[in-house]
Amino acid sequence: MPAEPTARPFLRGTRPRRRRALVAVVGAGLLTGGLAAPAGATDDDGGGGPTASAEPFGTTADGTAVERWTLSNGDVTMRVLTYGGVIQTLEVPDAEGEVENVVLGFADLAGYESDADPYFGSLIGRYGNRIAGGTFTLDGQTYQLPLNDGPNTLHGGPVGFDDRVWTATDVTDDDAAALQLELVSEAGDQGFPGTLTTTVTYALDDEGRLAVHYQATTDAPTVVNLTQHTYWNLAGEGSGDVYDHELQLDASAYTPVDETLIPTGEIASVEGTPFDFREPTAIGARIREADQQLLYGQGYDHNWVLDREDDGAREGSDGEDSLEQAAVLHDPDSGRTLTISTTEPGIQFYSGNFLDGTLVGTGGGVYRQGDGLALETQHFPDSPNQPDFPSTELRPGQVYESTTVFELSS
Repeated sequence: MPAEPTARPFLRGTRPRRRRALVAVVGAGLLTGGLAAPAGATDDDGGGGPTASAEPFGTTADGTAVERWTLSNGDVTMRVLTYGGVIQTLEVPDAEGEVENVVLGFADLAGYESDADPYFGSLIGRYGNRIAGGTFTLDGQTYQLPLNDGPNTLHGGPVGFDDRVWTATDVTDDDAAALQLELVSEAGDQGFPGTLTTTVTYALDDEGRLAVHYQATTDAPTVVNLTQHTYWNLAGEGSGDVYDHELQLDASAYTPVDETLIPTGEIASVEGTPFDFREPTAIGARIREADQQLLYGQGYDHNWVLDREDDGAREGSDGEDSLEQAAVLHDPDSGRTLTISTTEPGIQFYSGNFLDGTLVGTGGGVYRQGDGLALETQHFPDSPNQPDFPSTELRPGQVYESTTVFELSS
């Protein structure tokens, strides 16, 4: 008998929907829980197919060894740390064939271990985004989480999945360079109930598509909302701000927030607001308007409600039918384009508002406001306290499944 879906369909009344073509998912069997190839399998035809290799990347403050994995499809090279599942670099050619790293990060492990790390490239859990007051009630039991964002809990708490060392397994096959990461979060970790076993697979295919597949199970009722927190700059890491990047979001509504960036519960139309990205729009075009929502976030730091054909996430047993386009980001100067498709109902667009020139990146320069942006596919912030939002509850016997595909082209 198939596992019960983990998310309730979110009914959006009569808001218009637009049809979106499905994006092929790289790696046979990825959507059903992992690549079919045996661990350690690699392309052995000598023709420059997908490859994966590991090297030491130092040790954490408590002495845990960290690896850096290099995944390559011949044209695109990606470096992933077992610390936080971090995508440290992603090297992609532009329209002229010039290769540059298009994600923000640090050159060494100390940067990621620092309290100043703004989640560069990290896997986020147990709960991506904010939970109001760090508290929620499940089955009549109230849980208190540690606060790490003013009065709220952000991205799973002060020691979230971004601060943990994951176990890595090479699952590369003939179609994709792939790495499977696993983490067990014990009951009570950061205040969350249930022991959560999480597997995340990164798969990079030969057409520049990076599929990120999340799977999780629990031994007791809990809440879960996993995402990936890469900061993008398609002109190249360290090249300056992204305000000339053009963004399209397949969303006609968003969730307004209060002064602590917690959703008010309203699903608001983007029509006539700076939040209307239904057509490609330069990120800097309206970011300095005197809109109260922009003032709260010092720019964009909000969840958009995606216009989905299936009116919800993770419909169907294999997830393939619910993978739909969510966002397109384009840099006119380099010609690079990032297309994001997901099974999730929302996407958080964060315009790098709190980068303040105090962090030194992989290229040796400092990051200032707007030097990168994050597009985090997700369930909505504070969903455990918002009964009208799609549910983030996960129960024993259920399987949390989520997939996002990042497609890079030029």
